Amino acid sequence: MPFPSDLDIANAAELRPLDEIAARAGIPLEHLEPHGSGAAKISLDAISDMADRPRAAYVVVSAITPTPLGEGKTTTTVGLGQAFQHIGKSATIAIRQPSMGPTFGIKGGAAGGGYSQVVPMELLNLHLTGDMHAVTSAHNMCSAMLDAHLFHGNELGLDLLNITWRRVLDVNDRSLRNTVVGLGGRLDGVPRETGFDITAASEVMAALALCTSLSDLRQRLGRIVVGYTKAGTPVTAEEIGVAGSMAVILREAVKPNLMQTLEGTPALVHTGPFGNIATGNSSIVADRVGIHTGDFLLTEAGFGADMGAERFFNIKCRYSGLAPDAAVLVATVRGLKAHSGNHHIVAGKPLPEAILAENPDEVHAGGANLRKQLENVQVHGVTPVVAINVFPGDHQGDIDAIKEIAAEYGARAAVSTHFSDGGRGAAALAEAVAEAAAEPSEFAMLYPDDMSLRDKIETVATKVYGADGVEYSSVASKQLDTYAAAGFGDLPVCIAKTHLSISSDPSLKGAPTGWTLPVREVRASVGAGFVYPICGDMRTMPGLGKTPAAMSIDIDEHGNIVGLS
Repeated sequence: MPFPSDLDIANAAELRPLDEIAARAGIPLEHLEPHGSGAAKISLDAISDMADRPRAAYVVVSAITPTPLGEGKTTTTVGLGQAFQHIGKSATIAIRQPSMGPTFGIKGGAAGGGYSQVVPMELLNLHLTGDMHAVTSAHNMCSAMLDAHLFHGNELGLDLLNITWRRVLDVNDRSLRNTVVGLGGRLDGVPRETGFDITAASEVMAALALCTSLSDLRQRLGRIVVGYTKAGTPVTAEEIGVAGSMAVILREAVKPNLMQTLEGTPALVHTGPFGNIATGNSSIVADRVGIHTGDFLLTEAGFGADMGAERFFNIKCRYSGLAPDAAVLVATVRGLKAHSGNHHIVAGKPLPEAILAENPDEVHAGGANLRKQLENVQVHGVTPVVAINVFPGDHQGDIDAIKEIAAEYGARAAVSTHFSDGGRGAAALAEAVAEAAAEPSEFAMLYPDDMSLRDKIETVATKVYGADGVEYSSVASKQLDTYAAAGFGDLPVCIAKTHLSISSDPSLKGAPTGWTLPVREVRASVGAGFVYPICGDMRTMPGLGKTPAAMSIDIDEHGNIVGLS
């Protein structure tokens, strides 16, 4: 019998009532706001009402640098969350809400996979409770007010050539990356060049993910910089009079969503900031609820440990005040062989036969990436655990090679078969994580607030990416000086670079050395609360491939969704 599809597995699941899931997590039922039968909002009042409950061990789930094969980070997070009940513990998971652009594009959904999924998976991947649309509306309200301000005389003196605020849409549409607005007659607005980003790339999304309360979100929205005057003075959303309306639109979206896994583990699903130019982590408010819901809170960080985990440690934890107790690094045999540089892998095409053959030496060669990611966790004083996500056909010698790499760094490693076996397939991993989290934590961020922006960038580049140093363009240098003068120097940095390599060059596999990080431009997400240097060509509006997933998704004669993955 062929292995059932994710959608078939999800549809066959018997969901528990959400009030039962909430009760299991100790979330007071009066703070539950049902949205149909599959999800519920959690009132932020639950944070204060649950504050006296015991604190869970806080575990971040990250991975080696992504390959086209996919390492299964979300699936591992779900499977590990389910596994704790198999060893007599309780856990809650916190994950990002998927963007519908990738869901209908090439990536598919982000509910996990196999027997380690958040359900209902179609609800998770399609709209959920409308938070993505609220972010889209709040962002574009700001865009509309900005253009109205320009039309009605530009009282604040915005430089039309230095307006940084664009528009967003939760669809992959490359034709909208660069646009001109205001065409037509005089009453149709002020003509200027602008463009669209995908909603996940919105600074509003990042602010929603990093706020600690509705009032904090309101303040962050007010600090958003929409552009600059010719003198270089920043102009904010507060100054154009739109921040309050944006907060109203986001009043419900700030509340985290409660769902469940196939085995009834509570799942907090909230926000979905872009992993390249933002934190790539779920929300602080979800974690502040989840930290009092059981023995363990597992929160996922996007891309590899040099990206999502670094931002989790140095940005998210900086604003949340929560300190992690352990970190999980997901690795696969195939992923590490890909990092050896010996194989040409194309997403959606058959794997090279050679990558499927037993070859521990190749695992060790590509293991340079795992070694560096282990260092990236340990440099923050956090204990790592390697989750070996095993695929059918993986060879024991290759699996043992991953264990040997972990042992070099004094890290635990455990084989996990959660995709095919659910929680019981990750029981050994849960035991290893429990042991690691019980050890004394020495968590420390890489840099203090008062370090200069240049020093912060260079600290991350050299200590996390393994660069020899940083090279700034003249434009980037001027921008850094402008931001320091404007009072943005105390913000953390979120370096926008490729997720396909620890370096800034996506073609470099493993753990490259002997290179310099090129910073060509620097932007400030002042409302969200970070400065982001841009190192390479970052696409903030994806495009659709020739045969996107949208071509396979449909409704059958009974009204059921088919083709969703």
